[in-house]
Amino acid sequence: MICLTGDLHHASLRTGNQRHCDLTEVQVARLYLKMLEDARVPVTFFISGRCFVEEWEDLRPVVEHPLVEVGGHNWSCLTPAWWHRFWNKAIGSYNGPPWYQRLDAERTVSVIERATGRRIRLWRNHMYMHGPFTEEVLSDLGIRLISDGVRRDATGPVPHPTGVFNFPINVIPDHEHLYHAERTPEWVARWRRRYHWSDDFGSDSYSIDEWTDRVLDGLRRNEERGAISNMIVHPITMYLCDGFRGFRRILAFLAGRETVHLGEVLDRAAGAPRPEG
Repeated sequence: MICLTGDLHHASLRTGNQRHCDLTEVQVARLYLKMLEDARVPVTFFISGRCFVEEWEDLRPVVEHPLVEVGGHNWSCLTPAWWHRFWNKAIGSYNGPPWYQRLDAERTVSVIERATGRRIRLWRNHMYMHGPFTEEVLSDLGIRLISDGVRRDATGPVPHPTGVFNFPINVIPDHEHLYHAERTPEWVARWRRRYHWSDDFGSDSYSIDEWTDRVLDGLRRNEERGAISNMIVHPITMYLCDGFRGFRRILAFLAGRETVHLGEVLDRAAGAPRPEG
């Protein structure tokens, strides 16, 4: 079983990827969806709250598409950075204190409900930032599954005492392991020296072809060990790398496997029927 997920950020965030792209992330997601239609593969998009306010005209066909499931991705993607760095130093929580996390999540949950008529149950923090108050705050707001972090040996959702489930990504992520946009080999080398960054798949970045091979190997490995694959593939990253050519290879593989929304995995883990509508 495989879950394809991706994150969508508001254009005013002005990320490095966004500055290198001739389209907004939401506009690229619409191109991505056309390929998913052909392969009949569903996707769970974690979307920033500001997208629903600033880009609703472009976003609406995405969130209303039958192949799309929506989760929350913070209101403004943990900006301004100085605010979050302060709280990280002060209390060891980049996400901020509980009252601030609640404000951020409530605002995001509410704007999505107003726009779509649905209460979200899924969440991924921007940059996978997961703090000491994350489960408690999100559980109180009705979130049932959190997909933060990267752990290659994860096999599926794990229950937390607050009642939520945690399910980290267990296939090599795209953005931080790919050369693309501003992430040239020189840029990545400087970034690694400065931050000493690594995740559970190491610290290396790859060409799109090598990364795609590693994704397919990871999906086969999870299949062999009976694990549910939780993969992240950002539309804008695939577009910038090679115009979706590598992603089409991945889709060809997914089309021959059981692919589901994260919400369906949650329902199976919780032993509850999937809600209608």
